[in-house]
Amino acid sequence: MQTNQTMTKEEFEKMLQDSYTYKLSVADVVKGVIVKKEKDGYLVDIGAKQEAFLPNREVSNFQDQNPDEIVKLWEEKEFYVMKDEEDDEIATLSLRRLSCAQAWAKLSEIKNENATVTAKVTSSVKGGLIAEIEGLRGFIPSSQLRTGTPADTQNGQEIEVKILEVDPKRNKLILSQRQVYTQQREMVADEIISRLAIDQVVEGEVVRIADFGAFVDINGIDGLLPISEISWERIKHPSDVISLGQKIEVKIIKIDEDLKRISLSLKRMGVNPWDEIADKLKEGDIVKGTVNKITSFGLFINIFPGVEALLPSNEVSEEKVNMNNMFTIGDEVEVLIKKFTPHEHRIGLSIKDIKKD
Repeated sequence: MQTNQTMTKEEFEKMLQDSYTYKLSVADVVKGVIVKKEKDGYLVDIGAKQEAFLPNREVSNFQDQNPDEIVKLWEEKEFYVMKDEEDDEIATLSLRRLSCAQAWAKLSEIKNENATVTAKVTSSVKGGLIAEIEGLRGFIPSSQLRTGTPADTQNGQEIEVKILEVDPKRNKLILSQRQVYTQQREMVADEIISRLAIDQVVEGEVVRIADFGAFVDINGIDGLLPISEISWERIKHPSDVISLGQKIEVKIIKIDEDLKRISLSLKRMGVNPWDEIADKLKEGDIVKGTVNKITSFGLFINIFPGVEALLPSNEVSEEKVNMNNMFTIGDEVEVLIKKFTPHEHRIGLSIKDIKKD
């Protein structure tokens, strides 16, 4: 016996709705087809009872990129669900957030592999640079730049970096340019150092300047040029004499093969002024000099280009004197050479012993 059952209108509508409606949840990843372009975004068919909406701002990580260059009508893509369906409101989708999640995962993998990646510099900020990788903003601290100076890198420039920290929950991406050069240096250091020798003159490029000196690229490895080896004359900062990117000839004064380090000198490229004055001055000579530095125990006076001599405070007068009250930097003074040992780079001066005619 066959039983015929008649389906009511309400039952039919429920069955129809159930046939193509499924529950969406925030953070789901769904497939959909772009079916219509609107003013503020796109309508996407995701197989639900109504189309979902993809806002323009959620299309790309790159703010200056035209959404139409990324999505095309009738193209199928995967989308991240930002907002599920509620009452009469349609679901809101995002390509950008899905791309971000994939980018974070990719950068995490690159970090784990200790691989190198290309970053595009977008701006200079206090303490470093902002660079973009896979649409994500990363920070390169000044200490992790090869030059140590953000101003030396231009916006739009592409540089190779290592990833120091990846934290998508805190939106934190820390990068290092210096580690790339460190790795490259270690790979070629042995070969380069084997071809160098003490007192050899080499040409290099100034790639970093610090208070204590400068780093000079010598055939792919960075050699240290201490501030004391830049000039025979007293200088306040290496930038007083050299500048970033400058090509200079330097002399190799030390090679540490174990640590793969070389030390350089710029001042030794010229004549040693202490050798020059050995035959030009002697004890008892009265000369004029310029005050370079004032201390509680005396003055440092430049009596010859690149040669500083000490005028002790007790050699100024028989009475106790306050050096800062009597002298200023740049003063020209007449002094007597009381002790003269140029081979030890020492000259002692006196004012009180100058004999007046």
